[in-house]
Parts: sequence; structure tokens; C-alpha cells
Amino acid sequence: MKIPAELKPAAWGAVGGAVALAIIGFSWGGWVTRGTAERDAKTRSDAAVVAVLSPICVVRFQQQANATEQLAELKKIGSWQQGDFIAKGGWATMPGSSSPDSDVAKACAVALGLNKT
Repeated sequence: MKIPAELKPAAWGAVGGAVALAIIGFSWGGWVTRGTAERDAKTRSDAAVVAVLSPICVVRFQQQANATEQLAELKKIGSWQQGDFIAKGGWATMPGSSSPDSDVAKACAVALGLNKT
């Protein structure tokens, strides 16, 4: 099959336009791949779960009988270890879960006003 000579520039223009459209769409148009969209959705959902569960951790910490002593002990600990202290204390272990959530524990320490990270 012979392609007419007049069609070649149009075909190359269409190919070039498609490439330019893809580059512009992914660079500046906000297009993302499925993997990127799923990764972003997981990050946002994890952050939302931590935002919902950390106040529960704070309340559980504050409602314990020796909350004042525990808070004083927690303040003595470096900010990088406060999440571990809260996790080991069991305040970041949510009902129905068998282990503490480290992200919830860190957010709980921040919510208690202990560190600003």
C-alpha cells in the first residue's frame, strides 16, 4: 500500500502532537499513573487514620490513674523516644488491635504537647 505524499506531514504532526500532549499532561497537567494515584491515596488514608486515632490515645493517656507521673516521666525522655514510650505503655494500641501503631504513638506525643516534630 502506498501512502500519498500529502499524508506524511499530517501523520508526523499527529505523532508529534501526541508526544507533546503526553509530556505536557504528565508534567504540568496533573496527570498521574495508576501507581502514583494509589500511593498518594494510601498516604492520605494513613494520615487520616492517624488523625482520628491519636485523640483516642491522648484521652487514654490522660485517663490513667497516674497520668501526672507518667507525663513527667515522658517529658524526661528525648523526643525521638517518646513515641516508643507511649507505644510500650499501651495507649497507642487501639481496641481490636493486638499491637500499638507507631504513627499513632508519635502523633499522640505531639498532641500531648511534648515535641513539635
